[in-house]
Amino acid sequence: MKDILDNLKTVAIIGSSANKFRTSYHIANYLKENGIRILPINPNYEEVLGVKCRASLDEVPKDITIDVVDIFRNSDYTADMVRDIISWSEKTGQKPVIWTQLDVSTDEAKSLAEEAGFKYVENECLMVQHERLAG
Repeated sequence: MKDILDNLKTVAIIGSSANKFRTSYHIANYLKENGIRILPINPNYEEVLGVKCRASLDEVPKDITIDVVDIFRNSDYTADMVRDIISWSEKTGQKPVIWTQLDVSTDEAKSLAEEAGFKYVENECLMVQHERLAG
């Protein structure tokens, strides 16, 4: 995990929110304030924290390298999100770490990610781990 966080430059946040009361907003804000580029992914917003929000990973310009895809969706959708990441990866050749926030991971999602050769972090808060390892 230290390796992942030491080299963290760009994070796509699936389920990012512009609502200041949502955890995904706080974590995106923390990452941005710590010099990490955020790519909010949510079809319901035009922007989050002053950054253009995209409806899906497919809308991210191909010249942007993503280090981590952080999933902030209900666990009912996690396997589908992993399928979307795998599909996007096949088009772009990128293999970012798939990170699932607390209570987001499922056995199916983990199996899909690992079978496709992705590093997979389950049920961890990216902000908490970054603060712990940066400090």
